[in-house]
Amino acid sequence: MNAAITKSTAQAPRSCIAILGVPFDSVTMREAVDLVEEMVQSRQPHYLATANVDFTVQALEDEELRRILFDAHLVLCDGTPLLWASRLLGNRLPERVAGSDLVPILIDLAAQKDYRIYFLGGRPDIIERAIENVTSQHPNLNVVGWDSPAFAPLHEMDHAAIRARIQAARPDMLFVSFGCPKQEKWIAMNYRALDVPVCVGVGATIDFLAGEMSRAPSWMRRCGLEWSFRLLQEPRRLFRRYVKDFWVFGRGLLRQWLLLRPGGLAMAVRPPLAQWDEASMLALPDRLDAAFVTGAAALWESLADVGATLLADASRVGFIDSTGVGALIRLRKRLRANGAELILVGSSPPLLQGLDLMKLTALFLAAPDLTQARAKAAQLGLERKTPVQSRSQDLKTHLDWCGDVTAATVEDVWSRTSFLIDAHSHKQEEMAIDLEKVRFVDSTGLGFMVRVRRMARQHGLLVRFVNPSETVQRVVRMAKLEDFLLGGAV
Repeated sequence: MNAAITKSTAQAPRSCIAILGVPFDSVTMREAVDLVEEMVQSRQPHYLATANVDFTVQALEDEELRRILFDAHLVLCDGTPLLWASRLLGNRLPERVAGSDLVPILIDLAAQKDYRIYFLGGRPDIIERAIENVTSQHPNLNVVGWDSPAFAPLHEMDHAAIRARIQAARPDMLFVSFGCPKQEKWIAMNYRALDVPVCVGVGATIDFLAGEMSRAPSWMRRCGLEWSFRLLQEPRRLFRRYVKDFWVFGRGLLRQWLLLRPGGLAMAVRPPLAQWDEASMLALPDRLDAAFVTGAAALWESLADVGATLLADASRVGFIDSTGVGALIRLRKRLRANGAELILVGSSPPLLQGLDLMKLTALFLAAPDLTQARAKAAQLGLERKTPVQSRSQDLKTHLDWCGDVTAATVEDVWSRTSFLIDAHSHKQEEMAIDLEKVRFVDSTGLGFMVRVRRMARQHGLLVRFVNPSETVQRVVRMAKLEDFLLGGAV
């Protein structure tokens, strides 16, 4: 396949449709490969996800996975049912871009362009067989390394050692095979530090490359029946998962269609906010739907490239569809990539209902009026400068963590926290870290919290995490660390 990149493909704004909260990019296989090549040439770190129905269902229950897909540089449609869903929701995705089809094409591209590739995860014998197979097909393929870490929970893995081996190999593409959602979480935790241009979770694709498992015949893949072939291969493992996926996905899709169906009627909303006097402002339309997004895509792309926090008057939105939600996700993603943020101001009931339906409310910053929106923008700037604040209470030092404690911020939080633990460990036996101002914590943040408690214990200091938000509690509970981090265990 000729994967030569073209300017029009690389730079054209891509429409996006949100299906149960997952933003799928509207690209063909050819366009996806062109975009991957652009990522390699940029030498900047990126990660992409090939999301199927099971990913979508898991993201409904796993807030961290939902945020990972929300922030991914490219989310590809790996499932025919998702194509059908996009058609129902009024913005048909052009084709299925399955990971098991994409990875062999990327390997072929790597052989043509002399890109360096690295395999991570899977059983050692399967990885070796997969590498033997692909190198026999592509003698010029430059496989610069592989690694099969021993199984362990994410927070117990030796991330530093794994990163060091990958960094020493300097790959252009990293294929991670830990299974969903572990591989996506591992990539989100490490891709910035790895500095690999393209990281992608490949799941069972490594088994296909090794010949460990057979793919469904092409006619079954075209008809959307590949799941049934997989079920016949692994009935014990997949039966209950498929039953749950079909039920949750079908019910959620029906609810989304009923609330956000294409061409739905707009409802009356309150008048727009008072006159805006700042430059970085955006007034959302009465109908935030596919028709509007098509015409406004280029303007929104240019606004996102300004690099300033954008306040969006969301008070007049009387109707929003799945493409409109996708456009908001893409706008916020682009802003965050440029070090900025999107704040929705005075969100109308239809907009709030649409975001709540897809469990996206917590992923957007919002304020009821301009005064509070400006205050929130100022608060964001303060959080970036001072993510950890200390205060004294009852002769004890308390630390306040602020904002997101994630892979992108954890080094700054660690630097300040470790300094204060060193400074106060000889003065007291207990320290509280208040999480009330923490909006979100990811797997990197959880590992960091474990690290803080263990470091403090070595200094003879008991650290307690207090006042976690519901969001933080859900992430901690999902990782099965509630007793250790939020209880009294040390």
